[in-house]
Amino acid sequence: MADDAEAPDLSEPPVPGPEDELPQEQQDDSPPANRTDADGDPPARAECSEREEDGKGYDDLRRVLGQRVYNNFYGSVDASGAAFGFGSAAAPLAPGAVGPDEVDRALRFYLSPQPCFDDALTKLRAEHLVVLTGPDSSGRGAGAFALLRKARGEGTGLRSLSPANSLAELAASSAIKAGQAYVILDYVGEMNVDAVQAFEIRRLSEELRGKGSYLVITAPEATRRRLALQDHCVPWQAPAPLELFDHCRQLMPSADIPPEVVAELLERVAELRRPADVVAVATGLADGLDAALKMLRDSQKELVRNWFRDEPSAGDLLPLAALAFLEGIPERNFERAAFLLGTHVRDWEQTGETHIVEPEATATTALRGVTFEQTRARWKERAEELVRTERWSGPGQDPSRSERRLVFVSPRIRALVIGELHDLYGYELWYPLRQWLSELSRLPDLDIRTEVARGVALYARHALAEVDENLLQVWADGLACQRVTTALALQFMCEDEHLAPQALNLALSWADNRGPARAVTTAMALTGPLGSLYRLEALNWLWFLTNRGERMASAARRSLVLLLQTAEQEPARALFTLRYVRTRIADTAHRSKARSLALRTTVQLLEAERMEGPGTLAAALLRDTPGSARQLGLLWVSVLLSVCRRGAVRALCQTLAALHNDPSAAPAVQVLGETMRDEMTPRQWKALGNDLPNALRHPDYAIPGTRQLAQVLLGSLRS
Repeated sequence: MADDAEAPDLSEPPVPGPEDELPQEQQDDSPPANRTDADGDPPARAECSEREEDGKGYDDLRRVLGQRVYNNFYGSVDASGAAFGFGSAAAPLAPGAVGPDEVDRALRFYLSPQPCFDDALTKLRAEHLVVLTGPDSSGRGAGAFALLRKARGEGTGLRSLSPANSLAELAASSAIKAGQAYVILDYVGEMNVDAVQAFEIRRLSEELRGKGSYLVITAPEATRRRLALQDHCVPWQAPAPLELFDHCRQLMPSADIPPEVVAELLERVAELRRPADVVAVATGLADGLDAALKMLRDSQKELVRNWFRDEPSAGDLLPLAALAFLEGIPERNFERAAFLLGTHVRDWEQTGETHIVEPEATATTALRGVTFEQTRARWKERAEELVRTERWSGPGQDPSRSERRLVFVSPRIRALVIGELHDLYGYELWYPLRQWLSELSRLPDLDIRTEVARGVALYARHALAEVDENLLQVWADGLACQRVTTALALQFMCEDEHLAPQALNLALSWADNRGPARAVTTAMALTGPLGSLYRLEALNWLWFLTNRGERMASAARRSLVLLLQTAEQEPARALFTLRYVRTRIADTAHRSKARSLALRTTVQLLEAERMEGPGTLAAALLRDTPGSARQLGLLWVSVLLSVCRRGAVRALCQTLAALHNDPSAAPAVQVLGETMRDEMTPRQWKALGNDLPNALRHPDYAIPGTRQLAQVLLGSLRS
């Protein structure tokens, strides 16, 4: 493998992670064979049962990921948030390069807040490291871009690092290159807070200064209390709304605004606290004054607030609260679940307990008198402006089997309702509601659990600590269905720029020394959007788990397969994953247990089926992803020249059979063969030339087109 020496770069800077701590021997987490578990079952039988449950969980996860369409933000970045709509959550910035043009777009309407910008710039130039601390959505991200542009000069790009990076390890690794600008948005800190020491941070600052590079970190206000970072923090604030609005208008074509409207426009702009909202209004003027005023008046927010101002009875409130976590499920299932929530609230009231740990609950709205006398029509009439009824069939169902489903009139209404529930109601609602959510997380109905996960992700925007402590931490160590719900919740959290780093941090906190069940939950969570967004971090930790006990290793291999399956339509990410695995194999010693485990993982990837549609994933990549033939060829050579040879030949037959009726696949198959030929000796070529035709005699592969493709492959080997 001539180019293995280049592969570790992986088109990204080396990011410290678990790769330097991979155990050389697989850990044996099983107890002695003559022992039994707590239920009296032999340990092997119990472990087998656990892995079967994990497998069912992965089947559920595959169903959800196969249905979802999610965005990956590796392209242009808009740090202002305006591109994502008024009041909406901006997309997280993925680790990787951010080009000069993208920085220009992010800073198009930027206005530096004073004096914090100058203070931060002075500290950055002196120490080459600064931490911007302040509330979310205060423009910290755009401020980081602007500071790095000032320090490095106009036309400079930058590189985004993972928010879970260890600053101490950054200083000790080769990740910092000369003359670069780095940013870590929404830094979540170390896995172990004690690991960050002041001298390590000083060492990082010296490393940056010595190489002429700069690093800007954005973090919550609480970061200022950490002694190691205290000297590097600058409190950040948003620019004055009216100043930013005037600045944006100067950069936009002039718009005629009637004098009688100017006063209302400026009054409402002055009330805005998010720079993204101010920019959205200013740019919205280009679509007309009415559109801008509609944004400012925010009719949906007022609609939700007015509904709650009427102090709804419990009979009206509880179905709306239930819908916030169960939108779009069949109405018959929703009514049962809503009734169950009412039962939890009534049982809580009858206990007569009070809660003294949450004093803020004393100032919230009381919830009394839960009854079940209201009819379906009465509640729908009360919530008419917020909720509507639609009919549709579930995924894969016949349209004639469509069912009535309750949905909010817009996706944003759901988030606003959860926000009002959090702000207005205290423990007497949220304690039974959390008990209800935990009960729903144990149900076999995947659609219900998926919506629970989506609702919990929205709730986490307001109460992340409560969600973590009372729900996710518990579910992560629970039943397989609960662990799937946890994994989905973390993935839905990635839709919010500030929650995505927290989701990564939560997932990684369960990966090591927190028990096998939580480690399996980590593996599940690192698939889908979370693994796509933080791809190198996800691959590092999944590879780490493949070297742990068999239950964790099996889950990690399944997750690696899922990551590659979900990358089928993303050529860059698919090639990145293949190159990563190839590099990992090259880093292992021959005949070592680590290499054996790596090859076992590789065979599972080569044999994987597509997420949707027939055939193997390798066949789909060969057909549709330029450059994949070489990467796949190198992987196949690795396993063909090992004890996994039989599995490699089987995977090769399956791939050729999947391509048998596609004449356009012949060039890719030829490149695959040429790559394998270059890495094999003549004797090895001859052995493959004998084994492959013999394997193709199996009835599953004995298809004329398959043999023809095999001749293309073998012809290139013999040429």
